[in-house]
Order: sequence, then structure tokens, then C-alpha cells
Amino acid sequence: MTHPYETPYVPPPYPYDLLDELRNEARERFGSVIDCSIGAPVDPPTRAVVAALSTSNLERGYPPSIGTLEYRQAAARWLALVAGVDIDPVTQIGAAVGTKEFVAMTPHFLRMRTPDRDTILYPEVAYPSYEQGAVFSGCRAVSVPVDESWKINLAAIDPADAARAVCLWINTPGNPAGGIDDLEAAAAWGRANDVLVLSDECYIEFTWDGPPRSILQHGVDGVIAVHSLSKRSNFAGARAGFYAGDPEVVHYLKEVRKHGGLIIPGPVQAAAVVAFDDQSHVHSQREVYLERLTIGLNLMRAVGATVEMPGGGFYLWAQAPDGDSWALARTLAECSGVIVSPGEFYGDRTDYVRFAAVQPTADLQLALERTQS
Repeated sequence: MTHPYETPYVPPPYPYDLLDELRNEARERFGSVIDCSIGAPVDPPTRAVVAALSTSNLERGYPPSIGTLEYRQAAARWLALVAGVDIDPVTQIGAAVGTKEFVAMTPHFLRMRTPDRDTILYPEVAYPSYEQGAVFSGCRAVSVPVDESWKINLAAIDPADAARAVCLWINTPGNPAGGIDDLEAAAAWGRANDVLVLSDECYIEFTWDGPPRSILQHGVDGVIAVHSLSKRSNFAGARAGFYAGDPEVVHYLKEVRKHGGLIIPGPVQAAAVVAFDDQSHVHSQREVYLERLTIGLNLMRAVGATVEMPGGGFYLWAQAPDGDSWALARTLAECSGVIVSPGEFYGDRTDYVRFAAVQPTADLQLALERTQS
């Protein structure tokens, strides 16, 4: 048997662990840390969601890996409401244990389906799990350039790489830079090149530049959209998401994931139905994040960074005044207690930092005041 790896795999340091020194400095100076390095929600899920989580009586036995029918129906209703698409909950939706595991593991499953291909395409400025998914699958990780608006440049994909591609990842609104891709063009590119397009849309309801966008608005053939309750419903700790689109691909993934035991716990599936069916909490959360982004803009500009509101998402992608992202991260920790992520975590951008507007509004306001005192 031929081994797919030439050398033993050594996991790289987890990026956010590299910030521990800055966290310690902020803690020594201010007694606490305002950690804006990770997009982890701090606001509570709704009481109805928590009640459903604790009273479902589904903790016994094994829930279906593909998601209960109620779970998939709720996801389909939500997609129809938010994106205006009609998706069959039986044949075109499957459950995912959050979506980070889906991003990291799906290239491996797809590689088994198309063993004659060996390349994963993803944006050059992006969440690091796209690249790691390629590594885990034994594939070539090939980044695709983005333009000045942080949109993926499909025309820059080498035809030789397209011919070897297992899939193309896109992310809209984008993390970290908040770019809004042309999803119709991405779907058309994938079909023209016979490459599955995986569209990570977990920030869809935090789109600031225009209406929510989904690749499913442009048909399901050759595309999969990936969604999560982590951001929209402050439910990251429960790990609940789904994938939807091309029925042949969905069927394949549902079947292979069964064998891997990739299952959302029953109580979480019940709570997720409640979360999908409520939009009021999302409308409120949008206002919260807009306020925090505004404070963040003022904070980043106060330390000399160049930054604008993103097209979507709750991150600020800020350019360091001297081109040194680690120096800017240290300045923020020392003068405000805020921890941000250097741009090198998201590609070869050592001149940017990412600020996640997830900490309590009062804490962010305090950080701003510290920079102004």
C-alpha cells in the first residue's frame, strides 16, 4: 500500500496559543484580558434554546448522524427565510458537528471519492482550517489570490491546478477580511471546471453590504453551502451546523460520515430546531455587533491602524501603521488590554491584524478609553 505522505506529519502550533505571552502582559498590566483574537461568542443563547437543550429527553440512544428530520426541516425553513432558496431536507441537507470539523475533514472524504485528484483550492487570506483540511487529506494546499476588496480572484487559478482540484473553498462574508465574493461566478467556475465548490457561509446573517448571499441562490449542481449556529445563535459550545446542496454529494457525505460516527448529540439537535426557527435574537445580535465594530474601529484607529468596516462578519481587518502586525498586537495588549490576531494566522499577511468584535460592549468601551487617556 502506498502511503500518501512523504514525511511524518507534525502539527503546527495552534495559532491562538502563540498569543499567551501577550495575554499575560495584558493581565499583569490591567488585571484581566479583553480577548478579541478568537471569534468566540460571549453573549447568551436564548432561554428557549437552553430550555430545549435541557428537556429534550434525547440524551439516551444514538441520534442520526445525518440529523433528525426535524433538524433538517428546520435548517431548510431557515434557508428559505434567509436566502430565499428551496432545499429538500431529505436529499439535500446533512448535519455537521459544528462546521470546523466539516471544513477540516471533508477534503479527506472527497479525496477518497475522487482519488485521481490531489489539490484543495482556498483563498490566500482565509481561516487556517481550509489549508489544514488539505494537509489532513494528503492533498496539495493551493491558495487562490484575492483582490484589493478581499474577494477571491477566480481568474488567477492556474488551469493545471483546476484540473487536479478536489474542491474549491470560498468564504462569504469572509474571515478575516469581511470580503463579499461573487457566488454566482464561483458556482459557474466550478461547473465549467468540474470542481466542487464548497461555500462557507457561517456569517451570512451578519452581512452589512447588501442582503444575505448564498451560493445556493445560483442552483445546487456542483455546490455545497456550509452553515452553523455558532455565530448566529451564540451556540458555538454545542457544535451544530449543516451542509446543503448537490444531492449526489450530500448523499455521499451523509453515508461516509455515518461510518465515522460524526453525530450531533440529540439534545443539541432539539435545541437547534428552536434556534433555527427564531430570527428575533439574530436581529438583536446584529445590532450588538455593529455597535462593537464601531467601537473597534475607533480603538484600532486610535493606535494608528488603517481600517474600514467589513462587508460582512464581525471582524476588523486592520493594517498596522508600520507594517508589523506583531508590534501592533503588542501595542494593543499593553495600552488597552485587548488581544488581537496577527495576520500571519490567515495567510502571508504580516502587515495586518484581525480584531474580533465579540467581547462585551462595556469592555470594548473601556479599552477605547484606555487608549485615549
